[in-house]
Formats: sequence, structure tokens, C-alpha cells
Amino acid sequence: MSVNFETEDVVSTGDNIDSSITKHVSEQVLLSTGIRVGTLVKTKSMSSFISRTRPDGLHIIDVAQTLQRIELASKFISNFDSSRVVAYSSREYGKTPVAKFTELTGTIPLTGRFMPGTFTNPLYPKHLDPEAVIVTDPSMDLQAVTEASQVGIPVIAICDTDNLTENVDLVIPANNRGRKALAAVMWLLSRSVLQQSGKLSLDESLPYAIEDFETKLVEDE
Repeated sequence: MSVNFETEDVVSTGDNIDSSITKHVSEQVLLSTGIRVGTLVKTKSMSSFISRTRPDGLHIIDVAQTLQRIELASKFISNFDSSRVVAYSSREYGKTPVAKFTELTGTIPLTGRFMPGTFTNPLYPKHLDPEAVIVTDPSMDLQAVTEASQVGIPVIAICDTDNLTENVDLVIPANNRGRKALAAVMWLLSRSVLQQSGKLSLDESLPYAIEDFETKLVEDE
């Protein structure tokens, strides 16, 4: 019998996901994105963020910790000039989430291949000197994480259960492979950053829905 993880993870979660940044999204909608569905691998550095392991071996992330870390990350980000914060993703699924996040928050978008020297070589024509960097996967985005670490730039990373968190200063535990999951994380982070910066009240909604943060598949176009 196959397991429908979206159905299983929507009901009876047992996690406290009450948070100001989730006011305009239901628990069912949030969990249906697969935001807390991890991988078959659990690293030592991510074990404390795992709430349970399903019979099929997939590790489930504690979504309450995900929300706590998103709020913590947003408080940290709001301390910087938004024009000096880079959001980067090498994943195809990360393109639209990064684009929407940076559009709303005024931060710098960076997607695709990370060119060596972007953070470390002032002579590189497209050199950037950010005060903080957000990445969607510290493994896939390793070059960016490494360079940021070399020059002392703090790194915020969305980390799945199989990620190593060396050189990551602030972990946001979440599914960082799923198209819908990445959209949900960046939607929540956008909302929280705007709240922390005073640009969005607790009662206001974002101009975009989670679906608007999803990178569209070719067949969807």
C-alpha cells in the first residue's frame, strides 16, 4: 500500500504551528506543501530538528522549529540594510522563490551558477559585498557558503535532514528540494521579514500567495 505523505502530514500533526507569520495560511495548506517532509538520511547536525521517522524511512522535520527559525532569521535579517543582503539558490526550483522574496524585501537576487570570486574577489566585475547571505541548500550552494565564510559573511540556510551545517550560522530546517516546500519557506520568510521591518502589520496579507512563489514547470506554462 503506497503512502500519501501529503494526506498523512496534514492531519494530527501534534506540532504547534501557531505563529504570527502563519496567520494568513491554514495548517492544512502549509503542511500540504511538504515543508516538513525530509529525506531518508539524517545527519548529526540536523537530528535535533527531526520530530519522527515514518515507516517508509523518511524523516519528518518539526515544523514548529521551522517557524521559530524563520522568525529568528527574519529578526536577524532586519538588522541589515536590505540592499546588502543576498538571497541565492542554484536550484531550478529556487528561482521564483528567490525572485519573489527579493522583490518584496528589497534584497539582492542571485540564482543559477555561482561564479567563483563573487564574494571574495573585488576585481570580479560582478563582485558583491553583502552583509548577510541566504541560501536554499548549503550543499547545492556550497560555493556561495564557502566564500561567505571565508570573508566573514553570516549565512542563513534552509537545511534538509541530510544537510551538513558547517559554515552555516543560522539553520532553517525544512524540505529544500520540493517546489512547493521551497515556495512555502520563502513566502513565510518574506512575510516575517516585512513584519520585523515594520512594512507589514500582523493583520496584513502579502500581495502574493504561496503558489505565486512556486517555480512553474514547463508543462504548467
